[in-house]
Amino acid sequence: MVIRTSHQKEKKSDVAWIEQKLDGEDARLADYFDVISGTSTGGLMTAMLSAPNEKNRPLFAAKDVLSFYMDHSPKIFPQPRGAIARVVQSIRPLLGPKYSGEYLHHIIKEKLGSLKLHQALTNVVIPTFDIKQLQPTIFSSYKAKDDELMDAQLSDVCISTSAAPTYLPAHHFTTKNHKGEVLEFNLIDGGIAANNPALIALGEVRKEVFRRDPEIFKSTKYIDCSKLLVLSLGTGIPKNEKKYNAKTAKNWSIFGWLINGGSNPLIDAFTHASSDMVDILISAIFEADSESNYLRIQDDTLEGPLSSLDISTKENLENLVKAGEKLVKRPISRVNLETGDYEIVGKKSNEEALTEFAMKLSQERKMRILGLSSTRT
Repeated sequence: MVIRTSHQKEKKSDVAWIEQKLDGEDARLADYFDVISGTSTGGLMTAMLSAPNEKNRPLFAAKDVLSFYMDHSPKIFPQPRGAIARVVQSIRPLLGPKYSGEYLHHIIKEKLGSLKLHQALTNVVIPTFDIKQLQPTIFSSYKAKDDELMDAQLSDVCISTSAAPTYLPAHHFTTKNHKGEVLEFNLIDGGIAANNPALIALGEVRKEVFRRDPEIFKSTKYIDCSKLLVLSLGTGIPKNEKKYNAKTAKNWSIFGWLINGGSNPLIDAFTHASSDMVDILISAIFEADSESNYLRIQDDTLEGPLSSLDISTKENLENLVKAGEKLVKRPISRVNLETGDYEIVGKKSNEEALTEFAMKLSQERKMRILGLSSTRT
């Protein structure tokens, strides 16, 4: 589970803050997005923002997500105290998961209870990876409504998608339908297959559009991107000074690939490659005629502890908040389709882009209430 986050406190740069200023204090992100998707910590956020409370409103407002991570991350990823404890923690991944996951499982089950996928207040898409089948398992509201066996408890889905190899234990559970049929799951972090789930979410939307209206793809196989609004928020990547290099990696043993200076090079390579490829592909798809409908915000300047997956000290968490505050002030950047690097485009800041995006969402919702819109978000 990644603890890096760009979510802000109540600032103008927060989409949810803007929505509440535009549409009232009860406005929630689930009211505006047809689909919310996330992997690993993003999967947990997806559930938090879409699962219903006793009043059938989202359990969490977006502004409350930050305090959740600040309060619970130190217990999910307890930090070693003293030299001996640090040595023990460095050896632990050789014997089993670095963390037991007990507190994470407890807090997820406490918050989500027995809620199931179909109960989410908007459509959700949460990738995981089944190590028994050696293939991705995508949990989505669309599938849950059609297949009772895929209507898993949100707590099981969140525990599964956050089970990062070597950090947290794999998760096993089963589902059962009214016929008595049972489906078994043996799952780990969805980031292994889809660290950036935006493309998978678009695929689920396409399948749902086709299911509702098979005629729509007779003239073209593609969705009209001008009718989509896609907001993609990354959790940050290391500064492009190259965290690893071939000169040092050429002598690594299996342990070197799994443990290196507190990081996991093999997992880093899988997750960053997956995320970058998705960003490149979606940028190319939207670049043709709807570039302004796709907004990707990603911090590619993280260094040291900020780029770590599990350093949950008070100092590092506070520095992550500061990094997020700086990120929204920086100019919009997009991935260069040739180099794969993020490059500044124009003079508009991420904050300005988020404000414009929030205004589009607000306008879209009002038009839908009046039955005047065909755009999907």
